[in-house]
Amino acid sequence: MDFKKYSLEELIQKVKSGETNSREVFDYFLWRIEKYEDKIQAFNFVNTDGFHQSEAELFWLPLWIKDIFCEAWIPTTWASKMLENFIPPYDATVIKKLKQAGMSSIGKLNMDEFAMGSSTENSALKNTVNPWGTNRIPGWSSGWSSAAVAAGLVPAALGTDTGWSLRQPASMCWVVGFRPGYGRNSRYGVMPMASSFDCPGTITKTVKDAGLLYDIMNGEDPLENTTIPGKDTIDKKIWYTKDLKGKRIWIPKEYFEEGLDAWVRVVIEKAIDDMKSLWAEIVEVSLPMTKYAIAAYYIIVPAEVTTNLARLDGIRYGHNSTEPRESLDELYLNNRWEWLWDEATRRTILWSYVLSAWFYDAYYKKASEVRTLIIEDFNKAFKKVDVIVSPVSPNVAWKIGDKVSDPLKMYLEDAYTIPASLAGLPGMSVPAGFSISEDDEKEKLPVWIQILAPRMHEQELLEIAHIYEQNTPHKDEMTPPGFED
Repeated sequence: MDFKKYSLEELIQKVKSGETNSREVFDYFLWRIEKYEDKIQAFNFVNTDGFHQSEAELFWLPLWIKDIFCEAWIPTTWASKMLENFIPPYDATVIKKLKQAGMSSIGKLNMDEFAMGSSTENSALKNTVNPWGTNRIPGWSSGWSSAAVAAGLVPAALGTDTGWSLRQPASMCWVVGFRPGYGRNSRYGVMPMASSFDCPGTITKTVKDAGLLYDIMNGEDPLENTTIPGKDTIDKKIWYTKDLKGKRIWIPKEYFEEGLDAWVRVVIEKAIDDMKSLWAEIVEVSLPMTKYAIAAYYIIVPAEVTTNLARLDGIRYGHNSTEPRESLDELYLNNRWEWLWDEATRRTILWSYVLSAWFYDAYYKKASEVRTLIIEDFNKAFKKVDVIVSPVSPNVAWKIGDKVSDPLKMYLEDAYTIPASLAGLPGMSVPAGFSISEDDEKEKLPVWIQILAPRMHEQELLEIAHIYEQNTPHKDEMTPPGFED
């Protein structure tokens, strides 16, 4: 049976009905991984012993896990040489919940080192390619998760979204990226990048699969004090709404100004027309603080990362250098210098600077004030509309190596996703169509739209995204060329 063409929900139904069993599904995806790993380079660890059918007759279907989630007795490297041999003795909360619901980890997916990077070219272990164009990047730090699901090597994957790392790679690989609002999914057992931004989420083939996993994963966690009290249980009625009548959708004009690729603009405008045909009311309003979002983000996030990476000193965690040292400072320098890659070093230097006593008020304090103004921008907007629709990225996936030497140019790619991250909003990327590549008009690459909702409105976001998805042909265009077998 060709399991790769089925959604996670469909696979569960096939196992329940007896049409197949979870052992066959697990073995099928292990076979796909063995066949295509050399081509895609997505996996840090394959858990060939991950299938353990329980007495409770759970579905036990495989998920890929970004190499940032702790799993008991499974290597968890953060894609860094610093933690190459780290094996945690416990499961992250979301991993524990998924196991209890009958999901199994089939292994660890590569990522940008410490989740820092804008193109999946910053792993210390290997570089993954985009299955829709193997000379192109698959997206930000969850790009490996997106590439694996897009190539049909697993039905769904876990990732994290700090600034864009679920929504943007999903858009470049033709899968669904879902970031719940900050605090919905527990961060306990997830290696921290920027603690006030990090959101565990999912990469799936369909919006409904994203809702299925969200229903399992979300909820208050006594081990993690930023989780939202209670649990958001999905109302199944949201999957039966047929149109967008009564929904007010906001198109922020700042997201359609200079910088948006012409071919991408065409696809996004067609998606907006499709929403109009589904009876949505389209409203154009303004987010005036958008222009300050990238600057604020690249001050606040580096500051938090510096704090979180401080524990990787080679004493408590991480690589311990064999170089001679005469002082504790030399020990720290040797341990960190040998195995922190360029992007981590660059951000650590920047972040230490903005947190210094002389510049704290000028940079970090002002950036935090801008963050508050961005939150206020969104609060005002959501009094007028139900959701916001925008591009995910200003362009399609670029070629490997094109921007890696220009970090500033790379950071500017985040303009459409970072504002929502600063505000802690739930967001999702869903398929909009294919764009023609700027440098090869014969090459068509994925373009997706971003849908953002107010905090605590994940179900409305899922409902609107599902309606759009089900009323376009894009849901049937799942398998990239070269991965059909």
